[in-house]
Amino acid sequence: MDTAIIIDMTKPTKTKAQTRKEIESQIESFIRQQGEIQQVEMGASGLQDGKYNTSHMGFIEPKKERTPLNHVVAAIQQRKSEKSPATALPANKPRKPKKKVIYDDFGDPIRYVWED
Repeated sequence: MDTAIIIDMTKPTKTKAQTRKEIESQIESFIRQQGEIQQVEMGASGLQDGKYNTSHMGFIEPKKERTPLNHVVAAIQQRKSEKSPATALPANKPRKPKKKVIYDDFGDPIRYVWED
């Protein structure tokens, strides 16, 4: 006789109120341990040696010249125009009906209709 044990492995999620309480308790314990909270000027944490870190900012390098590829585009367009048009269906073969989806005002499918 086999016995199956089912264990719920989902992690309980915290609410915003629980998260706020946890942060508040961490702040209080930090202050109780003689910790000090320092006020820092807005934007000062992004400064390095009193200046903004410009190593990650864009548009520092001068504009580079682009390589013209007009001849490549022209060759691609030429190859596209050389392709033969798709062959049409023979006139004696009947077309298969297609399945069309009818949507409501919110974009949800309501039903399917077959069209010839």
